[in-house]
Amino acid sequence: MNQSEHPLKSWIPYKLDLKNDDSLLCKWLNTFNKPYIEPFFDETISKCKALDQHILKFISAADLRVLEDWAAGIEKVEPTAFIFHISRCGSTLVSQLLGMNEQNISLAEVPFFDDILRLPLKKSDVKELYTGKLLSAAIKFYGQRRFGTETNLFIKTDSWHVFYYKKIRQLYPEVPFVFLYRTPDEVFNSHLKKSGMQAVQGLIEPELFGLDNVEVVHMPQREYIAKMIERYLEMYLEIIESDKLSLFLDYKEGIIPIVKKIAAFTKVEIDEDELSTMENRIQYHSKYPNEAFSEKKVISVIPELERAFELYGKMEIK
Repeated sequence: MNQSEHPLKSWIPYKLDLKNDDSLLCKWLNTFNKPYIEPFFDETISKCKALDQHILKFISAADLRVLEDWAAGIEKVEPTAFIFHISRCGSTLVSQLLGMNEQNISLAEVPFFDDILRLPLKKSDVKELYTGKLLSAAIKFYGQRRFGTETNLFIKTDSWHVFYYKKIRQLYPEVPFVFLYRTPDEVFNSHLKKSGMQAVQGLIEPELFGLDNVEVVHMPQREYIAKMIERYLEMYLEIIESDKLSLFLDYKEGIIPIVKKIAAFTKVEIDEDELSTMENRIQYHSKYPNEAFSEKKVISVIPELERAFELYGKMEIK
């Protein structure tokens, strides 16, 4: 079926409705071919919803079970790379730079992908195998060739999706995986200043990090953040030993060199004009594109990070 004939051209599944005990509902959104340029995809959704509500006066929803069937025949771009990260390590800016080329679709932390991956933690009767099929179908919708120029699809995951590494690798055995990381103290201090979801006890299921629910409730935030960083680095060390299609990059290498290495690893060309545009973009904040970027190095000894620095040291010699 030609993409122009597909009834759901430009539509995406964007949210699960878990309130119904009898069935799982999936809410749909017309993107109206809006480019995906926001730092995070939830911002893109908000802008698309504003367009949707202005034109359409009803909510579009369907049983989740139709997702696979509806994805059939849609013209899409296969994933070029998945970008994993331990948070606060430049992944947002990397994703934005990759998305500046009209040939690239760059998806930054799509909430619906997270909904699917964490669904078994919320609905015990949902099987892991089923969520794999749902994720694959969802990626087809988000990777639609909407403008006719797209040839590459970069998917930046949420940081905790590294714990779904095996599932995603099974779905995409031949796709390059990129893993971004940073010194533990810089990640730690960034989360103390402004905590992400994963740095607040209970917002992400503790079992996903291999932590005890009861223990986490009474754990000081500093200790919790340190444990989180440890678990990320432990997973990285496991993966680096076995995955030959993986690339590990440290924030200290610099954003432009990181993008160049990702491009080389995925066989995507970047010309001099693109590099010049990227150089201009990195002068501004990744999450607040209108603000000039500045960064102060905080030097401090953090006892909670002793184990994390041991793991980081092992990463550096791999």
